[in-house]
Amino acid sequence: MKLFNIQSKQIVQRPLKDVFDFFSMPENLEIITPRNLAFRILSPKPLVMKQGAVIDYTIKLFKIPIHWRTLITSYDPPFMFVDEQIKGPYTFWHHTHTFKEIDEGVEIEDKVIYAIPFGIIGRALHFLWIRKDLKNIFEYRKKIIEKFFTKENQEVPFPSLDKASAE
Repeated sequence: MKLFNIQSKQIVQRPLKDVFDFFSMPENLEIITPRNLAFRILSPKPLVMKQGAVIDYTIKLFKIPIHWRTLITSYDPPFMFVDEQIKGPYTFWHHTHTFKEIDEGVEIEDKVIYAIPFGIIGRALHFLWIRKDLKNIFEYRKKIIEKFFTKENQEVPFPSLDKASAE
């Protein structure tokens, strides 16, 4: 099995607890996921983030709904958590989210190790499309996160999907 990885870092100027709280609400994944993926959580709400939590959701790839199930395998608030794919489009998916206070604010880091199914065909698809698509998803997330965590918005509470859908 050929493993690939993607890494993303950014710095935001918010308290560590606020940043971690935002990311530890699975409902906020919909906010930071590109709309073309039609991300939708299937698990009953409210979701409680903790080690051992299982989250079911769907995404669409080429307009085909894909069921994705993740397990929170490590949870250390407010510093990190890890989600691993149990079921989904990858042969292997291990996503580590870390949050670290630094002089400039909070450094958010995502490290994903993943494997693609279908052997050499999967590797070709990774080279032609998947790698670029994952980079675009993380770039999109960076832009959205930057909007939520700007200095100008420090007094604004973070939206959650429950609150947004109630409006």
